[in-house]
Amino acid sequence: MGKKLTVYLIDGKEFGPRIIEIGNWVGKGLYSSRASLTDIFLRHEFNNPGVYFLKSQPASSAFNERIYIGEAENIGKRIKQHLSDINRDFYELVYFISKDELLTKTQIKYLESRLIQIAIDAKAAEIENGNSPSLPTLHEADISDMEYFLEQIKLVLPLVGFNFLKSTTTQMSKKSKLLVEQNTMVFNIKNKQYKAKMYVTSDGFIIEKNSQANKKVSESMSDNYKQLRQKLIETKVLIDKGDHYVFDSDTIFTSPSAASNIVLGRQSQGPNEWVTADNKTYKEFIEKLESN
Repeated sequence: MGKKLTVYLIDGKEFGPRIIEIGNWVGKGLYSSRASLTDIFLRHEFNNPGVYFLKSQPASSAFNERIYIGEAENIGKRIKQHLSDINRDFYELVYFISKDELLTKTQIKYLESRLIQIAIDAKAAEIENGNSPSLPTLHEADISDMEYFLEQIKLVLPLVGFNFLKSTTTQMSKKSKLLVEQNTMVFNIKNKQYKAKMYVTSDGFIIEKNSQANKKVSESMSDNYKQLRQKLIETKVLIDKGDHYVFDSDTIFTSPSAASNIVLGRQSQGPNEWVTADNKTYKEFIEKLESN
């Protein structure tokens, strides 16, 4: 089912602050660069309770984002405190409030705790919050409301360039793997030295947990893939096993080439590197599907 999303450009400029709302959702998001914060200081939403996210430059070149997740009963007051902190060098902000102004302290602490844990588990960005605070006690109905609120936040964040909740890893159930295998959408790397299995799903190209990868990196590999590989090492998705790496989780890639580059440690054309049980390449498999 689709969703209607409305983006309002507060100053009428494409890179300026904006308000994001989703149809039939009691919440709303507000985005601003640090340079444009003065344009929203006087807005009434800036003094509401809610959760917020600050984006800054990552310490490691393996990541594109460094994120701090916080909550406050008065968002504006807390952000002004961060602005005066010389160690908090953020350059973008997005925060979420309730349009009915009824979010309680316990509810926003629940959202903060859940968001920090999801962000840490996603392993997609540097997360300044070291640990997730414990979940506060909420009634069952409130938990249901906050989980729905959380799902809407997850929809909005990528639309304003915050991608830290997009998980690098997943956990495919045995049932899911069986369904994929029944549709022959499973491939093995065409290499005698390393064993790696890839599932093609609606979530992406998933390398199975315990698959192997080359520890050496060829100079031919592009910088983007070297950066991706380093992120997987730093987040302990790739585990050092002496003469090779092993994937510690089912790991999502955006293309068969991204998957094969990480496994082989060199620049490669993924559609020709992944093969079915009857030795058909991914390229041949797709061409056959398209011809039917």
